Amino acid sequence: MSTPVSIVSISSFSPLGTTPQEVWENYLKETTLIQDFQAGAKIVPAAALTEQQKHEVEALKKSDSKYSSLDNSVLYSLLASREALKEAGWGGDDVFGINIGSSRGATDLFEKHHSEFLETGKTAVQASPVTTLGNISSWVAQDLKSTGPEISHSITCSTALHALLNGVAWLRAGMADKFLVGGSEAPLTPFTIAQMQAMKIYSTLTAEYPCRALDLDKKANTMVLGEGAASACLELGKVPNALAYIDGVGYATETLKHSVSISDDAECMQKSMIMALRDTPIEEVDAIVMHAPGTIKGDLSEYKAIQKIFSDKLPLLTTNKWKIGHTFGSSGLLSLEFAVLMLQHNHFVGVPFVASDKVLDRPLKKILVNAVGFGGNAVSILLSK
Repeated sequence: MSTPVSIVSISSFSPLGTTPQEVWENYLKETTLIQDFQAGAKIVPAAALTEQQKHEVEALKKSDSKYSSLDNSVLYSLLASREALKEAGWGGDDVFGINIGSSRGATDLFEKHHSEFLETGKTAVQASPVTTLGNISSWVAQDLKSTGPEISHSITCSTALHALLNGVAWLRAGMADKFLVGGSEAPLTPFTIAQMQAMKIYSTLTAEYPCRALDLDKKANTMVLGEGAASACLELGKVPNALAYIDGVGYATETLKHSVSISDDAECMQKSMIMALRDTPIEEVDAIVMHAPGTIKGDLSEYKAIQKIFSDKLPLLTTNKWKIGHTFGSSGLLSLEFAVLMLQHNHFVGVPFVASDKVLDRPLKKILVNAVGFGGNAVSILLSK
């Protein structure tokens, strides 16, 4: 069995809140955080930061002249990472690696700089450095005064969990003692939303729950975008007072027939779950936090994959997309935070509009977290308390 890895802290900056207590309290409410959002000339459902959080972002931009030109995806991650480091108790003498990814990166700034170029034929001096994909990890390292390795990547919607995979690999290889991993996304821009609408997957519902993630009977795609960042501090072994332990990791990529879809029974997710479970008996898995983006095929294919693996020993199933939308590259770590909170509180939080006759008659001890993205790439993480 591989050496366990401890999650010593996890922090997020999303519509759910900025503290573990606030995030948990929001999860316990059966109301969604998705609201009407102005995207250019359109009004669409989306999960945006609160006004208070927007003020925090503006205050961060004004706190240092170097931060004034940064994209929100970077600023969100700075705020989440600062808190994660504080909660972990890592100080100036700690050397740690950083791997924070994003599916889209500096979406807002890229759109603005490109629009300026089309209008004037010129662009600002900072256009290139503030829109590079390595922007997030580099600035987090600068902000936290890290001297360890800095890694950035984009593996679409499974980006954040791929960052965790990488952190685990570095720790188990003995190449680092500590690793900060995460994902950040600020995709609530007119062009990004238009891209999702062009694929006919964005929700047009005006009902109580615009995103019907995990509703396997829905007749229309209901994906909704959200924004936010999450960061976690990892250490090798079972550290006392850790929030949770990473018992298994899995990953897989399947051959695609279409650039943005996976097979009917999500072959890549089957493989990633099997790898993450390894020697763990399937009946020990109490719950699964599904990727479940709210699309007809995405939700159903993952459910079929879970059925293939667990058969009649199906765990409790949930997702957070109905509440905070799909946050692309940061979604996997926000799902991980959700799982950690359920383990800490020994309380399963389901989807309010999805009926289930399954009841857990024992404490929550093991939760599997899934993520998958364009390109047929899947990641599964097995957590324990």
